Amino acid sequence: MTEPRWLDAREAQLWQAYRDTQRELTRVLEGRLISNSGLSGADYALLHPLSTAEGGVLRTRDLGRSVGWERSRLSHQVSRMEKRGLVSREECTSDARGSMVRLTDLGRKAVEAAAPDHVEAVRTYFFDHLSTDEQQQLTALFERVLQGIPSPACPAAECEDPVADCTE
Repeated sequence: MTEPRWLDAREAQLWQAYRDTQRELTRVLEGRLISNSGLSGADYALLHPLSTAEGGVLRTRDLGRSVGWERSRLSHQVSRMEKRGLVSREECTSDARGSMVRLTDLGRKAVEAAAPDHVEAVRTYFFDHLSTDEQQQLTALFERVLQGIPSPACPAAECEDPVADCTE
């Protein structure tokens, strides 16, 4: 077994700052969403891609991929949202094994009402602290890191492109 490549003090500080920032940013955005719109972060995570999809409908698997969730988490969240009238499930006409999730009128109203305050919160707690150059640098850095992370469906050892989805 090879020796672990331990983090040095600078790397440990960066890693901890990233983790703290991600945790606190998620906490404050979630809290603001819930208090100002009644939507959870999970609700918003699903309503947003549905609101931008053609006809407000996506295949369940595509919706799950867009948010990076496992099938079971997605199914439970869609069930909760369906009970509240935010989305509905439909059979997929082109594939009997597939299903679709459709944004309802109530769901569209909810996401459209929540979006202005949510984007203001993202600006306030994230973008307002960064210059345009820093934003461009972070974008490039995050994209580079993301390219090195294997897809859950495609372990790096089995794929030439670690970001590709081998299941298609």
